[in-house]
Amino acid sequence: MPRRRALPSLAALCLQSLAQHMQSLWAKDYSDNYLDEYEFRFLVGPFNDLACELVQELLQLLGTSRRLSRAALHLLLLPHLRRLSLRACPAVASNALGHLIVLRCQGLSELDLHGCGRLSPAVLVDLAEGLPCLSRLGLAHTQANLQVLSAVGSCCRQLRHLDVSACRKVTPRALRHLAYDPAERRPGCPALRVLLARDTEHAGHGDAVPALAFLLLALPRLEELAHAALPDVLRLLRSGRLGGAEDSEGFPSLEELARGRGAAPEGAPVTLPLRQLEEVEEDALGTVHAVCPQAEEVHVLLGDGRGPSGLRELPGWKCLSRVTLVCSGWHSRALAEVLPLARGLGARLSALSLHGFGCRDPLSLPALLAGCPNLQSFRADLEAPPDPHARREPPEEDASAPPPRWATDLLPRGLPQLQSFSLTLAGPVPAAHGPLLSSTLASVLCQAPRLRTLRLLAVPFPLDPVLELALAGPGLRELRELSLAESRVSPGAVWQLLGSEGPLRRLDLSRCPDIHRRDYDAFLRAVRKQRLDLDISWL
Repeated sequence: MPRRRALPSLAALCLQSLAQHMQSLWAKDYSDNYLDEYEFRFLVGPFNDLACELVQELLQLLGTSRRLSRAALHLLLLPHLRRLSLRACPAVASNALGHLIVLRCQGLSELDLHGCGRLSPAVLVDLAEGLPCLSRLGLAHTQANLQVLSAVGSCCRQLRHLDVSACRKVTPRALRHLAYDPAERRPGCPALRVLLARDTEHAGHGDAVPALAFLLLALPRLEELAHAALPDVLRLLRSGRLGGAEDSEGFPSLEELARGRGAAPEGAPVTLPLRQLEEVEEDALGTVHAVCPQAEEVHVLLGDGRGPSGLRELPGWKCLSRVTLVCSGWHSRALAEVLPLARGLGARLSALSLHGFGCRDPLSLPALLAGCPNLQSFRADLEAPPDPHARREPPEEDASAPPPRWATDLLPRGLPQLQSFSLTLAGPVPAAHGPLLSSTLASVLCQAPRLRTLRLLAVPFPLDPVLELALAGPGLRELRELSLAESRVSPGAVWQLLGSEGPLRRLDLSRCPDIHRRDYDAFLRAVRKQRLDLDISWL
């Protein structure tokens, strides 16, 4: 399946050569003569003539290989740079470097400072004020505070994506300054669509809900707000009880904002354009849908199933196409409970992710997949029921017996759009369930011609017959990533994968009980000898 390693392009070879000699040649000359000189605004050097895309590719290459020094970064801060990420090397981000970015890279549209904790709030303010073209800004794990958020709200008029997750100085009340400048009395960040503010909750800030409600009402284009208090905020907006004490800081009241969004004065709930919702409790689905009727993706935390099921609400969501269901109670829910959801949403579902469900009826999995023929991504972490007839020692298999041939017609319409499939089975599978689950996997692999990522994790029954059947037919022709971690697969099946045609690039055999060190070494020798473009991992 893997292809031979392709010869690198001339441009790639040149960039690799530049990266290899950056520290010993270009950066050394700059360090010896100019590194501590900050009087100049522009630096004319050997990289000015590089196209923007090549500069960004060189920066990424240096960052991922941990060779991006302070001197090298200075050389590559060019006026035509459009994207800059310091996520891979936050240690080089100093206040002096922040000033250089403002001076030299005023055309930046994307800036990622994730983890750059050495940058002071004053420098972050300068960056927000000096880079007016920013459309994407990452400030997670930085010293961002109220002043920084105020500068972003006032100056970054084109900003569409902002990440302030895990910023200790960011509070819900401070986030309001993104949406409104009380000094100038004008709205901020009019183009903001995504705001990530995870892990910014603080003890003693009981006013988080009204503060975030202000944010949602004041940002007319916001489609995603990642914050743990979001469900409570939506309950408040659904209730329509937005009155309260006047805000002494000069912000408009919630009632005023709600009227501007079309809410009736009698307290009718407003609707929001949120498209993606995280960590919604099962009993809040009705409220969330009423306030966010355009939601396309939802992440639901399910209870133990003892009360009325909230899953019946989801088929009525007209725009819903991506669903994640997580069993958060003490007892796992049966996979069969998801079948009405599949029937209700049907062909509209493009992504489905299930965590913690019990696979008590093996027919539930093929029935679920058959009801979602247009899936592009599917993931399920399932718990197998205990096997009352399990033996202390597994029966020995007859090596001379012919391998079983599984049925592959359990999915009548197939999965023609499926590109990613992941299945994890926790616990031993009852012997009676093995053949049907194997047939389900064979049906998926043989009827998903566009499958690119396949993960079969901790599968306790042999996968060799399933893989052999898929390789003999039209399946797995587009597969690029295959993980069989902790699953039962033999060295013979791996050799079949290595000998077949296809674009496989990564193969994970971690903790496979039937793969030993000698097998892994033999696979690596074959990859090197045939010059295959394939990475194999094994522990």
